[in-house]
Amino acid sequence: MKKLVTTFKLFAVISVLTLTACQDETSEMPQESPAAKVSASDLKKEITPGLKAVPDHVQAQINDSKKNLEQYLKNDLQITGITILGKLSTQKGIEISQDLISDRNQFTAEGNILEPETVKVSKIGSLFSGDQLSEAQKGLKEAASEQIKTGTEVLEISWNYKGEEFTSLCFYNESGIIWDNVFAGLVMMDTRGNSETSPINSQAKVASKWYKQWWTANWLWGSKRGEIGYQITIYYSGSTVSNVDVSDWGNISLGKAKSESKVTKRTGAYGQCRYALGLCTPTGSLSFNSSNFSVSFSGLGSNIVSNGTKSLYP
Repeated sequence: MKKLVTTFKLFAVISVLTLTACQDETSEMPQESPAAKVSASDLKKEITPGLKAVPDHVQAQINDSKKNLEQYLKNDLQITGITILGKLSTQKGIEISQDLISDRNQFTAEGNILEPETVKVSKIGSLFSGDQLSEAQKGLKEAASEQIKTGTEVLEISWNYKGEEFTSLCFYNESGIIWDNVFAGLVMMDTRGNSETSPINSQAKVASKWYKQWWTANWLWGSKRGEIGYQITIYYSGSTVSNVDVSDWGNISLGKAKSESKVTKRTGAYGQCRYALGLCTPTGSLSFNSSNFSVSFSGLGSNIVSNGTKSLYP
């Protein structure tokens, strides 16, 4: 064993000497430098003075978000301050913004604040890993690139999550807040959905009746952000259905939505349809499987998916 250790030490010394010699021989060759990492300081160089005060409609969005966070999350997540940075004035500033938003060390959030147990707030690199991290960063960057343009105003929002303090970049324009990692990742959503049935018109020769069901996602400040839903309509005479229509819809700001529907029983004692619906925030993905007629969610992020069958009788 002693001889083996001695031999290993000798090999290690030779390896070091050889490596040193190689380094001396190539010292004249240019070395590849790692990609420069951008910071908030780099972004501030691309910002010019903008509005001196936060517009009333943006301040109202922030104030209403504070109230809803306090009501549903108590003191777990709080907005503790805002700092006006200025206006994005260059294309380079837009590119830096996108890099910062998707950087693994930036904070993001996911979950439905109406169900506090679903809420997660952490660095992107802590919430996601591997392929999920790459997909989340891609989703954030793509969604942000659609919103952030030259002339966009920038705020820095200070947060406290269960005692941990961090900041996020918040971008807004004349319509209000258009991007912030926390605002983009959290939703207010009643997962039970809503439904409505039409009144019966018994005077018509061919009577009709419809049933509508939908799910709505709201921003933290309360206004509507997106919706998925479907509506089935039957046409009948007496107790016999003669035809069926079905429609579907799906949309969301800063996120992804899918909706599909089809009639599965068109005539007879009742009408029937199938529906496949889903929406999610930018860090997740939705896919539709036509073989089993369903939408599924993958990745991480706030989402709601509803697949099912609806029968409607005269």
